[in-house]
Amino acid sequence: MDLKEYIASIEGFPKEGIIFRDVTGLLANADAFRYACDQLADFARRLQADVIVAPESRGFLFGAPVACQLGIGFVPVRKPGKLPRKTISCSYDLEYGSNVLEMHVDSILPGQRVVIIDDLLATGGTVEASVKMIRELKGEPVGCAFIIELEDLHGREVLSDLEVLSLLTYEGE
Repeated sequence: MDLKEYIASIEGFPKEGIIFRDVTGLLANADAFRYACDQLADFARRLQADVIVAPESRGFLFGAPVACQLGIGFVPVRKPGKLPRKTISCSYDLEYGSNVLEMHVDSILPGQRVVIIDDLLATGGTVEASVKMIRELKGEPVGCAFIIELEDLHGREVLSDLEVLSLLTYEGE
């Protein structure tokens, strides 16, 4: 299935010079959504994931159904102040700014094999922050999976010690 048929490219969003890759068309098509989640689940299954971690908000849309399909836990990574219990945090840079992410301190058990799922790999800042927090909690990040990878932003380079799956790639478009 060609998932690019379901991705809209929005120029100038969220600011001028950015081309936003909109996954809502993929989410709206049951066959495309199922296909994408099945591909992500196969990857996590092969890596023997114990838990899926996904950053807000679009990572939740793919990570939660994959965790459910595999019968394993799902851990949300959120922006500051959104999680109700004790958290750890990590700051990171985006392709158009910076931010901070948090996880509950009890969300990952020592030795758990973790696969991180998100909609997009750009500069790698979001996933790199997630990896740092997983390692701080003594988890073992084993892979990262994305619907889309923007190859020209070189995010894969910050993940050189992990297995990476991208269902779609864009470069300079």
